[in-house]
Amino acid sequence: MIDIENYGWQPSLLSEGADGTPARITAVHRERYELACSHGTVFGKLKTAIYYDQGEEFPTVGDFVLMQYEASGDSVIIKTLPRRSFFSRRDPTPGRGEQAVAANFNTVFIMTSLNKDFNVGRLERYLTLAWQSGAEPVVVLTKADLSDDYEAQIAAVEEIAVGILVIAVSVITGQGLENLDLYLQPKKTVVFLGSSGVGKSSLLNALAGENLMDVKAIREDDSRGRHTTTHRQLFMLPSGAMVIDTPGMRELGMWDVSSGLSKAFSDVEEILLRGCKFNDCRHQTEPGCAVKSAIENGNLSVDRWQSYLKLKHEAKYNDDRNGFMREKQARNKSIAMWSKNMKKNGGIKK
Repeated sequence: MIDIENYGWQPSLLSEGADGTPARITAVHRERYELACSHGTVFGKLKTAIYYDQGEEFPTVGDFVLMQYEASGDSVIIKTLPRRSFFSRRDPTPGRGEQAVAANFNTVFIMTSLNKDFNVGRLERYLTLAWQSGAEPVVVLTKADLSDDYEAQIAAVEEIAVGILVIAVSVITGQGLENLDLYLQPKKTVVFLGSSGVGKSSLLNALAGENLMDVKAIREDDSRGRHTTTHRQLFMLPSGAMVIDTPGMRELGMWDVSSGLSKAFSDVEEILLRGCKFNDCRHQTEPGCAVKSAIENGNLSVDRWQSYLKLKHEAKYNDDRNGFMREKQARNKSIAMWSKNMKKNGGIKK
């Protein structure tokens, strides 16, 4: 028997008159789902008439669903309940559009390691996705034991992640792990977001106090690793908190991220809100450009501005790939001309 409320279930998720047994999906194995419910851990499959014929939202790990319980054999999943947060990517099946890959988490641990793989641009992307998901982001810098001095890296993260907690940890020495306890509370769910080799599996094992995941060595030449997660799964920790680990995170696309971009690049959008002299300013060579002025005054770096443009255009690409490609050549030409003029007129802050 399982108390599903320990998995974050709230009766308010259930609409009046809804029929079925509430359950939370803890793992996805292709077309078969593992679920936690009042009957214990069971397996289930989707009801074809509802999901394939009527277009019900396909569930993913972390989702709360209603199912028809079967004591022998697979139960039947009949409804996906509303999500409070989720990550998504473009569905590989043509015509389906968006596909959720993790749902109903309270916090996103954005993970990057303090080695050669440290990349601020990647963190900006992950921050955008985290804010868009509807959950609270926390930056976790792993493998702190490999660096004697990482203050510069922390400062670089804090510059782009204003107001977000940045925690340096080491599963080897135990450094900083206690600072994660605030988010690893009973009935709360954390999702790990980061590239292969940053130590997601190692951190999960350390938090669980046992080897839940295999850990593979990273390549020494570039500090990158291979996927150790082979399917989407939710793990229950001894603290009563839950962790979602999924192999689909590296494929996350910038899908409808207007809200996430606004929060991740609040400094850039604040500059844009001040307004330029011309309403149709392209932020290149026009007089009275707020962006140009901010760069010249040192209030905005070129790298930060170009990261914003890159992610914004990637989001547009996901919405309209053909339109994106038509504009790409013209945009690249304009950026090159703008950069040339900026350098000519007095230097650029990097």
